[in-house]
Amino acid sequence: QLQLVESGGGLVQAGGSLRLSCAASGRAFSSATMGWFRQAPGKGRDFVAATNIGSRTYYTDSVKGRFTISRDNAKNTVFLQMNSLKPEDTAVYYCAASLLGSVYSFSSYEYWGQGTQVTVSS
Repeated sequence: QLQLVESGGGLVQAGGSLRLSCAASGRAFSSATMGWFRQAPGKGRDFVAATNIGSRTYYTDSVKGRFTISRDNAKNTVFLQMNSLKPEDTAVYYCAASLLGSVYSFSSYEYWGQGTQVTVSS
């Protein structure tokens, strides 16, 4: 099993940067695809980025070139570096883990963090 705890959210002006961290407890971290999802008020939980066990990375189109996902298997931590933030990036950001190897499918992630709020002001 994995327990996930996010940190690093906050309030930032448009154009600014934030770095989210997700610390995992459990021995399965290095075997898991790690993803970030976000949920804006009144909307569903959408895929943002993921990194698989080979550290290959995947992004939704709207964040390509602005966000970078990375993982540190020695520290059981995954990061999301967010640059050039826009008001439409405002959401609760969730870290998730998939032992099935799935990347984009919300339903294939078995473990979820509690979420961290990111607010981008215009």
